Amino acid sequence: MKHIYSSFSKHVKAIARKAPDFGLDDSVPKYWFDGNPFKTRMVDALSLIFPEGERYFIESVRAYKDEIVDPLLQQEVKDFTFQEAQHSIAHGLHNDRLRAQGIAVDYIEANAAKRLKTMLDKFPRAINVANTAGAEHVTAIFAHAMARTGFIRSADKRMRALLYWHGMEEIEHKDVAFDVMHKVAKVGYITRTIGMVSQTMTFLTATPPIMNHMLKVDGFTFKQRAGLTVKNLPWLFGTKGMFAKVLPSYLAYFKPNFHPSKEGDMTAYNTWVGTYNRTQDPIAAAEAVDALFLHA
Repeated sequence: MKHIYSSFSKHVKAIARKAPDFGLDDSVPKYWFDGNPFKTRMVDALSLIFPEGERYFIESVRAYKDEIVDPLLQQEVKDFTFQEAQHSIAHGLHNDRLRAQGIAVDYIEANAAKRLKTMLDKFPRAINVANTAGAEHVTAIFAHAMARTGFIRSADKRMRALLYWHGMEEIEHKDVAFDVMHKVAKVGYITRTIGMVSQTMTFLTATPPIMNHMLKVDGFTFKQRAGLTVKNLPWLFGTKGMFAKVLPSYLAYFKPNFHPSKEGDMTAYNTWVGTYNRTQDPIAAAEAVDALFLHA
């Protein structure tokens, strides 16, 4: 399988930005992703679990804060914490829109919060930080691929801007949890890979029930929901689907000498951050990235 990335990424500094105003008002279409209920509700389902997930990531890393002696890593953890907190706030605003659509946002968030608190309270710290490192790698490689493949090019410009902003910040701090896990927690290969498998299963199993609930609230019958799933599965799991495009970078995590900085072409990131720094406009930054890869 051909690797979609043409060059290795470099370590970049995470920037403690406040979440910009994406303009997420009532004019954003319900099916903001290509007018497609399945695609839209898949990302909406992820948005619903992001706030609690971000809090889990923060606490998993901060569990080692008193043992981090490297000043650079200490600062990176602070910036990681700030960025993840801002992601939680931004997706919370989108989730407010979902609540107004009749989605059981409070119930879903409460269930996620309960499960993740149990993990923090009952699991060893090493397991939690390994889970976080695995999840951070998954989000970073999807961020890299999202831009290069035009995955969300057909989305509403405001939601596309939110997802690019989130994704580019994931790229900025993709080393942090891994370095805490490796350098401070001294997590070994087996625990590291268990964390990745655990997070993979979470991604694959947590979203379908939420999507099903959303589509049911939207008025789709069981037969219609099944039809939407069958029709759209190739978009995700087909030979040219999104998962196929990130598979090489996903599997790289299982190499004994893996480090996150070895994965991902930084062209999209450099274009996004350059445009955003110049304009302070997340929509303009997203459009610059899309223009860059329009004919790729």
